[in-house]
Amino acid sequence: MSRMRCGSLSLSLLGEPAALRCSGALWLPERRVLAVADLHLEKGSSYAARGVMLPPFDTRATLARLEVEVAELAPERLVLLGDTFHDGRAVGRLAFDDRLRVEALARGRTLVWVVGNHDAEGPGPLPGEVADELALGPLILRHEPQPGRRPGEVSGHLHPCAKVLPSRGPRAVRRRCFLTDRERLILPAFGAYAGGLNVLDRAFAGMFGPAAFAACLGERKVHAVGPASLVGD
Repeated sequence: MSRMRCGSLSLSLLGEPAALRCSGALWLPERRVLAVADLHLEKGSSYAARGVMLPPFDTRATLARLEVEVAELAPERLVLLGDTFHDGRAVGRLAFDDRLRVEALARGRTLVWVVGNHDAEGPGPLPGEVADELALGPLILRHEPQPGRRPGEVSGHLHPCAKVLPSRGPRAVRRRCFLTDRERLILPAFGAYAGGLNVLDRAFAGMFGPAAFAACLGERKVHAVGPASLVGD
């Protein structure tokens, strides 16, 4: 799979150089760390088991996007920030080819599974290290953001999305996004079938300082959007 080169948004995250990628991945270049959150692999098969029929290609599509990031950046450590699987039985539902693709992601690097609320059981027989959280210098990587101001925290879980008033046109545009004030960061959901929560939702209240902004994912560029351009759902 190929794509246009990403116009990442570069910033300093509590003094740590970081690049917010168009895919929704976080790249820490000085540490050679690539982090993604909320892949929710096998969400489609989970819904199918309950009689809700979705196209069964979400795992394949999500892994393909992750493989592109890994091939382009060659990280020394790949961190999966929780809810990598949609439920505790998802590992067993992985197609054989998809299992091989996950195993290949661990070759030549350290694969870290930070557990989340959907996959607290961990990755089962798949390779890698399992952790509740991971410290990287001034940063703490975990799945679920803690309430209040938490400088240095990098998390997922809330699937942030921004609804943006366009400079031209009558209707707002909704995009997955990072949310940050350059001290703390919440990653967008990386999974193909993962939904999103508007960043103006009360769930985000009190977490960020006045310099907070949404970094919205575009096809070729990540766009910094201030509060004045955001609207609720």
